Amino acid sequence: MSKPVVLIAEELSPATVDALGPDFDIHHVDGTDRSALFAELATAQAVLVRSATKMDAEAIKAAPLLKVIARAGVGLDNVDIKAATAAGVMVVNAPTSNIISAAELTVGHILSLARHIPAASGALADGQWKRSKYTGVELYEKTIGIIGLGRIGALITARLQAFGTNVIAYDPYITSARAQQLGVTPVTLDELLAQSDFVTIHMPKTPETTGMIGAAQLKLMKPTAFVVNVARGGLIDEEALHEALLAGTIAGAGLDVFVSEPPTGSPLLGLDNIITTPHLGASTDEAQEKAGVSVAKSVRLALSGELVPDAVNVAGGVIDPYVRPGIPLVEKLGQVFSGLAAHSPLTSVDIEVRGELVEYDVSVLKLAALKGIFTNVVSETVSYVNAPLLAEQRGVTVRLLTDAESPEYRNVITLRGALADGSQVSVSGTLTGTKQIEKIVEINGYDVEVPFAKNLIVMLYADRPGIVAVYGREFGEANINIAGMQIARHVAGGKALSVLTVDSEVPAGLLTAVRTAIDAEIMVEIDLTE
Repeated sequence: MSKPVVLIAEELSPATVDALGPDFDIHHVDGTDRSALFAELATAQAVLVRSATKMDAEAIKAAPLLKVIARAGVGLDNVDIKAATAAGVMVVNAPTSNIISAAELTVGHILSLARHIPAASGALADGQWKRSKYTGVELYEKTIGIIGLGRIGALITARLQAFGTNVIAYDPYITSARAQQLGVTPVTLDELLAQSDFVTIHMPKTPETTGMIGAAQLKLMKPTAFVVNVARGGLIDEEALHEALLAGTIAGAGLDVFVSEPPTGSPLLGLDNIITTPHLGASTDEAQEKAGVSVAKSVRLALSGELVPDAVNVAGGVIDPYVRPGIPLVEKLGQVFSGLAAHSPLTSVDIEVRGELVEYDVSVLKLAALKGIFTNVVSETVSYVNAPLLAEQRGVTVRLLTDAESPEYRNVITLRGALADGSQVSVSGTLTGTKQIEKIVEINGYDVEVPFAKNLIVMLYADRPGIVAVYGREFGEANINIAGMQIARHVAGGKALSVLTVDSEVPAGLLTAVRTAIDAEIMVEIDLTE
């Protein structure tokens, strides 16, 4: 019997090949040569890539036997996840392979800014001995502000505390107990910017976080302060940063990531108070080897039919076909849940499964719920293996509850959570009809029946005449098309919950205006990530 073909499309470490073991027929190809790649894909059951090989819809179509695409790294920009999922191909990556490397590079940027290391080295190379020009500052007793206290943020905290610094942090999803455990002081974003001598940002890139450090935020910083971004390009408004650096609003910046990469022609590159590196966060021998070994192990699991914790689109493993359609449903419910819960840190969450599903092993639905909850909350890629760890690190208690009784639907899954401010959030979903359409059927105790859409708006307000006309006019004048709408209430004249599906993202300023116009208690936009 022939061995499964595993195709390595880019140069990976010998340890990666060793981790695959002797059970596979390993082929090698230059993944940038499309014709050679397609020829090899014809017989491949797995393909391992880094960043140069494009596993797009065309490449996936050329691989009829393909079961798994493994990206030896964190980013997945070169893999068409939607096309892979449609073809039944698992996509895996190595979400934790670079966290130490990224943390250390961040510290390197901070030290380089504090002591002018790159500029001083360049001057000396030019024969200039300018000790007084490059007088720097100590990190000792300085205040470090960390925006985003996930795994990388926690690693940076530990390293900078060793310098005798005072670490403060802004993370809307972290509990005070977790902050205390890490030895940091939780503050608001404005407080962090005003107090910090060094600011480093470690947030995921979402519509809400893109440009979160703009002109207004930079003006809050000390003129002696520095800002560092080794996370995602675009979290800092580059035009605003350029103006702030020119005007001396802040002392300097360190960037490893950019809106457009490479940042050819960026005016930031010509400034003498900025340090730049070409996206080196994962560029260490150790991170590359960890990534290769990690995905090699995932390939082995995938091809042997076992659960693959680092799968980003399907869980794999021995999951009953009756349970499997619930996985993407629950991941979407998790994203809706986190959008509704964004106003306060989450302290506990229950995943309640009701109906015929409880006759099967539904433990994967707990992983899917946590994966969805943290997808747009943390900077690192969330998978089935690290999602429970992310919950544990944040002090979130998680339970999976099952009940065979489901009065209204054959099966219904509810995510119900308690928040630090004492409030509760819940969202329920089900699959309906022969086509198994995913629908939201409850939000915070209000019964609805809304198909999922990429852009959702949830509003809670006092039920009274004319409200629909008000927000309909506001969205219409802003050229935001409402594709669908449902209103739910318990009693006439009480509170009403509206769920809108819209065709495009809604600017934050418009949401604020609509909230004020209708005096809404809740007004959130939730943009689902596929």
